[in-house]
Amino acid sequence: MTVLRTFFPAALLLAATLASALLPATSQAADTSPAEQLSHWSAQAGTPGNADKGRAFFNTKHGGEWSCASCHGTPPTAQGKHASTSKSIAPLAPAFNPKAFTDTAKVDKWFRRNCKDVLSRECSAGEKADVLAYLNSLKP
Repeated sequence: MTVLRTFFPAALLLAATLASALLPATSQAADTSPAEQLSHWSAQAGTPGNADKGRAFFNTKHGGEWSCASCHGTPPTAQGKHASTSKSIAPLAPAFNPKAFTDTAKVDKWFRRNCKDVLSRECSAGEKADVLAYLNSLKP
């Protein structure tokens, strides 16, 4: 009986540890990084992101009334504000916002939505790589 009292708690601890390692986390942990996003989009484009092209793209109105900078600011290192709703937007540059570009689903969602707002189409892989190269180049 004494052996069971000693063994059972240890077995439960081992089972709980294994289960937590095998099951998905309940809180959304970062699944990517700004550097990984840049690498991904550069690979998709077949060319490295270019920070100078990204800066120009970010600050240019592409036929519509908005540029990326219209909401995110120039440079996008401080809190921005949505041009039509005035909703606050966290800094976009990763060095000023540790959560920026750390969730693949959010990165995809916001690129799709914001590119359609600014360009009236989705951004190309090269445009995404260039913008990410620019944003990653901004330092405090």
